[in-house]
Amino acid sequence: MSETTMPEIDDAVAADAFRRLVAHLRHRHDAENIDLMGLAGFCRNCLSDWIAEASAERGQPMEKEEARAAIYGMPYAEWKGRYQGEATEAQLARMKESVAKNA
Repeated sequence: MSETTMPEIDDAVAADAFRRLVAHLRHRHDAENIDLMGLAGFCRNCLSDWIAEASAERGQPMEKEEARAAIYGMPYAEWKGRYQGEATEAQLARMKESVAKNA
């Protein structure tokens, strides 16, 4: 199996794993989005965008802020005010390098 080939995963199992990921990210607010982007090339905002896109594809459009609240467990602006610090130049450079790998 190649790196891009995903094995068939039952939808209920995938949904449970996704919910566990979201719960983990809600608990680990110390793992800042800029660091997630720098390491893995995605963050909570990416997850919320994917939720909104998947919802729209299934004829159940979800507003961006509604999708973000589903991931963050609160309005994004509130989470950002509580937990998000200023990004350093090093974090921004690492994020840019990491995101370039997504193409």
